[in-house]
Amino acid sequence: MTKVNREIVVSEALDLLDEVGLDTVSTRRLAKRLGVEQPSLYWYFRTKKDLLAAMAEAAMAPHAAAPLPTPDDDWRDWFLDNTRSFRRTLLMRRDGARLHAGSTPANDLDRIRRKMDFLVTSGVPERDAQMAMLAAGRFTVGSVLEEQADVGAGDDSDPTADIHVIDYESAFEAGLTLILDGLVHRTATRAASLSSDDGTLK
Repeated sequence: MTKVNREIVVSEALDLLDEVGLDTVSTRRLAKRLGVEQPSLYWYFRTKKDLLAAMAEAAMAPHAAAPLPTPDDDWRDWFLDNTRSFRRTLLMRRDGARLHAGSTPANDLDRIRRKMDFLVTSGVPERDAQMAMLAAGRFTVGSVLEEQADVGAGDDSDPTADIHVIDYESAFEAGLTLILDGLVHRTATRAASLSSDDGTLK
C-alpha cells in the first residue's frame, strides 16, 4: 500500500483529474487509486470542497513559482508575461480553468500584493492596476474555460464554410492586448493630468 500524506493525496487527485475530468473526480475513485479506505481521506480533507481547493492551489504551482517583477522590468511587458503564465498554467491540467474558478488564492496574497506594488510604483494608478489585474485574470479563466470545453467536443461534425474556426491563442492575445492598451491609455492620461496640475501650481 502506498504511504499516504497530504501532498501525495493532492498529487494523485490531480493525476486523476487529468485522466477522468473534474466531473468524475470523487473521493471514492481517489481512495481506490491510493489503495486506502475512503474515510481515511477525511484525515487530510474534511470535505471534497477542501480537497478541490488544495488541488486548485497545487495546480497553480508553476505560475506561483514564476519570478516576481523587478524594478528594472517594463510593466507593460511584465503584465503580458504574467497573464500568459497564468494561461499556460491553467492549460496544464484537464479542466484547469474550472478547477481554478471560484478558488481563493489564500497562500498567494503576498505575491499578489508585490505585483500590485510593482505596477503602482511603475506609475499605474492603484485602482486601475487592481481592476486591470482582475479583468485580465477573469478574461484568462474565461478564455481557457472555452478552450478546454471545446476539446473533445466532437470531431465528427463538419463545420460549414461560413463558420470561422477559433484560434484560441490568437483570440487570447488579441483580448489581452486590448486590456493592456486600455490600461496604458488610462495610465498616460493620469500622468498627463498630474503633469498639468503641477504646471498650474507652479
